[in-house]
Amino acid sequence: MPPLKISSSNRYFITADGKPFFWLGDTGWMLFLKCTREEAIEYLDKRKAHGFNVIQVMVLHDLKEDKNIYGDSLFIDLNVSKPKITEGNNFLNKAEYDYWDHVEYIVDEAAKRNMYMALVPVWGSNVKSKWVNEEQVVTYASFLAERFKNKSNIIWVNGGDLKGSIGIEVWNALGKTLHEKDPGHLISFHPRGRHTSSLWFHNQDWLAFNMIQSGHKDYQQDTSASDIFHYGEDNWCYIDNDYALSPVKPTMDAEPSYENIPHGLHDSMQPRWTDADLRRYAYWSVFAGGAGFTYGENAVMQFHSPNDKSGSYGVDHYWKEGLNAKGAAQMQYLKKLLLSKNYLERIPDQALVADQEKRYNYLAATRGNDYAFVYTYTGRKMKIYLGKCKGSKIKCSWYNPRNGQYKLIGIFPNTGVKTFTPPGKEKNGNDWVLVMESIK
Repeated sequence: MPPLKISSSNRYFITADGKPFFWLGDTGWMLFLKCTREEAIEYLDKRKAHGFNVIQVMVLHDLKEDKNIYGDSLFIDLNVSKPKITEGNNFLNKAEYDYWDHVEYIVDEAAKRNMYMALVPVWGSNVKSKWVNEEQVVTYASFLAERFKNKSNIIWVNGGDLKGSIGIEVWNALGKTLHEKDPGHLISFHPRGRHTSSLWFHNQDWLAFNMIQSGHKDYQQDTSASDIFHYGEDNWCYIDNDYALSPVKPTMDAEPSYENIPHGLHDSMQPRWTDADLRRYAYWSVFAGGAGFTYGENAVMQFHSPNDKSGSYGVDHYWKEGLNAKGAAQMQYLKKLLLSKNYLERIPDQALVADQEKRYNYLAATRGNDYAFVYTYTGRKMKIYLGKCKGSKIKCSWYNPRNGQYKLIGIFPNTGVKTFTPPGKEKNGNDWVLVMESIK
């Protein structure tokens, strides 16, 4: 599995042989730190079975707590310019097996399963606290490039839950060094919630594609005066913003609300985001032109286990249970739907919708030359302009995002405006995709 590339349209990812690649990511932030080799394999196997092909992982989470489950540290004297390395790579000999060997082991196991690893070299809090400076990060990035440049399944993710303006010289130094010393791998930037990497780095040569963190707040909670965007749960708005930029670069929601995490993160008494919410975020952002989507589950992203003294964000179960969350098993149906058609010609096209509404009643539409998809989160009636696709007739079906099954509606003249009524009662979470296919 050679490194990923950017399509000729600069909108999507492709494989080395030009085939479309839909980024279906899972958030496994603490994988390198908290999982044994056996647990890492268990996790990768489960996510592979669910159709995920990218895992987002922190390399350095917190410099002050830099030991993994085997007690191995990343650095000497908490200095990122001094990686702690042993001679050899023998797991059975403690003196020959270090943190970096553990990272490499998991990266290689992911490659065996045709999965990419999106590695975050330095989480943002370390830069915000000034534990990492520009000079150190150049040395560190040079080490990472040399160590992993021959690993075909690597994607670099600069930043980490922080505004790019905080420590921007560090982020640019890290990005530029990785790009110069490891030009074969794509690089992006993971911003703080309610932001997109394009705000600070869109014109940087090292940034191959944009990442959005649409965040964990609901409509009512999105009131922070320090945030530029106030889109609430409308994560498709971030994609709209990036899609219109020049030069053209792929963009995607790399961190929406996590399944089973409280609205707003910090108050465990708040409602928790569900599988239906994650489906909504996925279809809304991808149909708006996103090149992929990253799912997350509360316990899994932090690998919460019985060995933890405490958990974050009101977590009330362990990661092995969280692996089986409903949303995790449902994300694959988005990927299967998109790749069933000519994916690389796909564009967002809200002109298909004749009766657009706001918030949960919003309809997201995308199409190719001979097909179109329209997503409804509530199962409301939708009025659709036909004739946007080729052909004198059009075959229409309902696609179920919960199980990937189709239900035929019928064949109709491909002209005018038609009203479609999804199965079931209109309510939040009764989501469907209207699939329209040209008939010659």
